[in-house]
Amino acid sequence: MSASAATENKMGIQPINKLLLSMSLPIMISMIIQALYNIVDSIFVSKISENAFTAVSLAFPVQNLMIALGAGTGVGINALLSKSLGEKNFERANKAARNGIFLTFINFIIFIIFGLFFTEMFFKAQSNNQEIIDYGVQYMKIITLLSIGVLGQITCERLLQSTGKTIYSMFTQGLGAIVNIILDPILIFGIGPFPKMGVAGAAAATVTGQIIALLLGIYFNVTKNKEININMIGFRPDFKIIKRIYAVGIPSIIMQSITSVMTFEMNKVLSNYSDTAQAVLGAYFKLQSFIFMPVFGLNNGLIPILSYNYGARKKKRMTSTIKYGIIYACIIMLIGITVMQFIPDVLLKMFKASDTMLDMGSTAMRIISLSFIFAGFGIIVSSSLQALGHGVFSMFISIARQLVVLLPAALIIAKTTNYSNVDYVWWAFPIAEIASFLCSVIFLKIIYKKVISVIE
Repeated sequence: MSASAATENKMGIQPINKLLLSMSLPIMISMIIQALYNIVDSIFVSKISENAFTAVSLAFPVQNLMIALGAGTGVGINALLSKSLGEKNFERANKAARNGIFLTFINFIIFIIFGLFFTEMFFKAQSNNQEIIDYGVQYMKIITLLSIGVLGQITCERLLQSTGKTIYSMFTQGLGAIVNIILDPILIFGIGPFPKMGVAGAAAATVTGQIIALLLGIYFNVTKNKEININMIGFRPDFKIIKRIYAVGIPSIIMQSITSVMTFEMNKVLSNYSDTAQAVLGAYFKLQSFIFMPVFGLNNGLIPILSYNYGARKKKRMTSTIKYGIIYACIIMLIGITVMQFIPDVLLKMFKASDTMLDMGSTAMRIISLSFIFAGFGIIVSSSLQALGHGVFSMFISIARQLVVLLPAALIIAKTTNYSNVDYVWWAFPIAEIASFLCSVIFLKIIYKKVISVIE
């Protein structure tokens, strides 16, 4: 055991407000950068054509599924590793890290199989436009067959976050974003000695940035993260550890994967209106990531703090962490509502939106953004439930919001209006978030009574 491991980690002693900000801000910045390069991708792709932009937008469910598997596994690693450190169980912390790396490679194999055999089928299920399908297949093949970059990058960042070293996550994501932004125009349009690759160039730029970020993440974990040892020589999977990782991780994976299912099905609903309606949904997800990514960064900083203090049995620090998390999330969401209400047309013009897309998209942004405050509260409550080992409740909240409420509401609205006006469909989002908010309040009260209040 190293000398640093023997001392009390900062997550157990620093003032919560200062600690949450110091741990979350680097992740929030890195996630804003992540959102930036996703938007830059789309901006350059939109210069090819609206069909190219729509194709990349239709790929979102699979990209989100990659992040769901990577981040969900990461949440399980994070919660177990941080809790083990809080309990001073350093051997179990090392096992959590090593088994997490092993699971990353298993997830990579899953996406290789998908990329090889199911890509074309995926796009044909969402569109009858052959040009959109062709663009989509080009893009998807590259991002799935080289998905080790995004999956490995997420794991490395979660290992750093688990020990409170969130500043290094900012560096890895920042470098990946910069590489991607530089390569996007070069590979898409064929600048200098590089060939013109079109949509495939956007995918190549993305995976190159992710792989470089992964390599930097490995370097930081080996040289800076002294509280854990990730040496894989002689490694054997520990299924008890894997079970504990996925006890928290599987609900998180399901919760985030539901977004992929919801988006896939919403694209099918919107296909009854026009390809432009699908493009609007894609543009919305790109733009709202600027608002939601900082909140996700906040909860990535919150989870290890809450897990650590749960392991250390520090009740007051646990409640303070949740309280400050909710306050900051709501502030961020208020900013998001303001932007979406007043300048949606300015945002949409970044994607070379046609007049039809501008009109449809501006209405969509204003309606959907009404749900942001409820969403911010729900995100923090869900991450708190995961950190306290009750990720199943988080899963129920997500299922209720996106499958039980949002999709049925969208379908009912579309059919009762005879698919006459797509503007009505966007109201399904606020309806779903209000339902999610009510579920979050109920589950938070239950967990406070069963888990937090009983700590002496």
